[in-house]
Amino acid sequence: MSETVIAVQGLTKDYGGGRGVFGLDFAVEQGEVFGFLGPNGAGKTTTLRQLMGFIWPDRGRASIFGMDCFSQAAAIQAQVGYLPGELALMEDMTGDQFIGFIARMKGMKDGAEAGRLCRLLELDGRTPIRKMSKGTKQKVGLVCAFMAKPALLLLDEPTSGLDPLMQNRFVELVLEAKERGATVLLSSHLFEEVERTCGRAAILRAGRLVAVEPVEALRRGKARTLTFTLPGGAEAAGMAAAWPGARAREARVSVTVNGPEQLQKLLALAAGLPVQDLEARGQTLEELFLHFYGEGSEVK
Repeated sequence: MSETVIAVQGLTKDYGGGRGVFGLDFAVEQGEVFGFLGPNGAGKTTTLRQLMGFIWPDRGRASIFGMDCFSQAAAIQAQVGYLPGELALMEDMTGDQFIGFIARMKGMKDGAEAGRLCRLLELDGRTPIRKMSKGTKQKVGLVCAFMAKPALLLLDEPTSGLDPLMQNRFVELVLEAKERGATVLLSSHLFEEVERTCGRAAILRAGRLVAVEPVEALRRGKARTLTFTLPGGAEAAGMAAAWPGARAREARVSVTVNGPEQLQKLLALAAGLPVQDLEARGQTLEELFLHFYGEGSEVK
């Protein structure tokens, strides 16, 4: 039986005007990569800062490794690899100097892992931090979070500012951490990296959890859009007329189905038609998020 690493019960921080987090309940198990999805302002950063003990809640409880996140924050911080959403680095240092400074604070004597991470992320640590781009500073933050091989990583928008290649390298780092048994809480609005790395995902809306599900279950419940190519416009129009909501354009018909039952009925319909080609596109987690969030919703 796996051990609960993060336990959150009724966690509430109310900033007024609908801002904050309200009644959060979730748990993250040992060795799990847990995704925390939501746009800016949804409460992801507030939640992670409370887990680190930087913000005290108005109500509720949170613990990490069985320790209270507020009264035992210092002991927790010593064991966690944390990447904040807004990095505060010492601008007068180089990247190497700052990484070395953090390593000494963590009691690290061997810099081999930090060096490996710098090479993986193509980070030139000789550059003064004040001259670094946002993406380069993010690499410094990632090295500092991962280099001690912590048992728990709390990562707030970890690929912000990274190019697609470095985003892939970050995914490698998360999968490496998972392989060695680490637990990861990953706050992100990049749904592809959540799909590639996380076993479960929570969707946060305006400070409230609206779903906590296995990523695979979210995929199974997602809508699928199938596009059929028929010999001509007349056949396409006939198929569209037989399925509510179908969209016909010239010789192509696009149909969105939810769940396996609808899919089977659609394929049964198509079996009696002269279909020449079929394309299928699954709903992305971003589209799934919009299902929970709603088009045009404004988040405070």
